Amino acid sequence: MEQKTGKLYLIPTRLGDNPPLEVLPLSIHKVISEIDNFIVENEKTARRFIKSVCPEKPQPSLILNLLNKYTQEDELFSFLDACKKGKNIGLLSEAGCPGIADPGAEIAKIAHRNNIQVVPLVGPSSIILALMASGMNGQSFAFNGYLPIDKGERKSELKRLEKLSQDQNQTQLFIETPYRNNKMLEDLCAVLHPATRVCVACDITLSTEYIKTMPANEWKNATVDLHKRPAIFIIHKD
Repeated sequence: MEQKTGKLYLIPTRLGDNPPLEVLPLSIHKVISEIDNFIVENEKTARRFIKSVCPEKPQPSLILNLLNKYTQEDELFSFLDACKKGKNIGLLSEAGCPGIADPGAEIAKIAHRNNIQVVPLVGPSSIILALMASGMNGQSFAFNGYLPIDKGERKSELKRLEKLSQDQNQTQLFIETPYRNNKMLEDLCAVLHPATRVCVACDITLSTEYIKTMPANEWKNATVDLHKRPAIFIIHKD
């Protein structure tokens, strides 16, 4: 009899240190309680998250494969060996949803190529939550990751995204390294058309959550401090 293949579960994590059940459904607990094999970005934070969701789970039973910038491409294929032996595997992101602006997408791609069922679970995505709250077009949008660090290149990219948003009625989202957030907001005010709408969404789902949309020229008078706070920036020119 042919052995049944295990499934790859994409398990969302919190965006901060909230109690798990404030932002995660009970299905996350159920899946984690039944899985011992995980693919994670950081062993320490992954173990802490698993313990917070499922404190009764024995930590020594966990088998963790690390997926980060040091992982060699040829290692990825072996990460799904447990699935081929009939065991389920959980893929954890450091924050939010695996596969969305996250290296986990490569694991999901390999799983599909090997006819392994990929099961996404419900959980918080800072990108989607920010878009939901922005008041901007949620029918057509693009996430652009990090913008160039070089001042001239960044200005050109912002102008390009602004024009794209107007020409295609497409909302443009991007992020910045948290310690450069305040400079990013300054650049948006300096480069964009005064009427272009700008949304800043930071500390999403946390008690310090801040989400605000207003024209670029009005942000010049804003007093918000974004330093070292995880944030999503969104723009749209009507």
